Amino acid sequence: MNLSDLLTGNTGNDVAQKAEQKFGISKNQVIALMAVAAPLIISYLKNKSQDANEAEALNKTLDKHHNGNILDDTSELENRQEEGNSILSHIFGNQKNTVENKLADTTGISMDKIGPILAMLAPVIMGFIGKQKQQNNVQAGGMGDLLGGILGNFGGASGGSNPLSDILGGVLGGNKGESGNSIGDILGNILGGDSKDPNKKEGGGIGDVLGGIFGK
Repeated sequence: MNLSDLLTGNTGNDVAQKAEQKFGISKNQVIALMAVAAPLIISYLKNKSQDANEAEALNKTLDKHHNGNILDDTSELENRQEEGNSILSHIFGNQKNTVENKLADTTGISMDKIGPILAMLAPVIMGFIGKQKQQNNVQAGGMGDLLGGILGNFGGASGGSNPLSDILGGVLGGNKGESGNSIGDILGNILGGDSKDPNKKEGGGIGDVLGGIFGK
């Protein structure tokens, strides 16, 4: 299972359905948010894991708390929202509010709902990474490569046909980039970066992070 399969499969649909019922947001709108937020979360983790201490901390956290069981039992999602908030605060740090504001502007989901939905998603993403780690027998030293591989296999990044790109195009519209509605293009436009130009400095640092998602 790759990240696209996770978001368009049973787990992603369960998360989207729970958010739809709780917040009154369309399921496709939630999936579109997840399609952008998931690779962003993983990208930030990848950058953090370049530091040996961060990589070791992530390795221990995955071993202790994220074995992938949540992918098969999403009933615990609402009980883990506080944990999800803590995960996001650690990953994004002082950029958390900026990230949420940009995602709200792009998706049309209000700020009071963006945070709780992302908090529902965060343990799922961590569970997915934890399961990939177990399956590939990865330790702290290989964390960056693992996360880079997850991003590299994310279907919409290369512009190929992918259900997530179709959903993004339908929900967010066709004006996110002349090259189409690929997730890589939309990610670059959301936070001010250019996914094809990692050296572009627009976006106050977040664009720089996004610039490296699909090519480093």
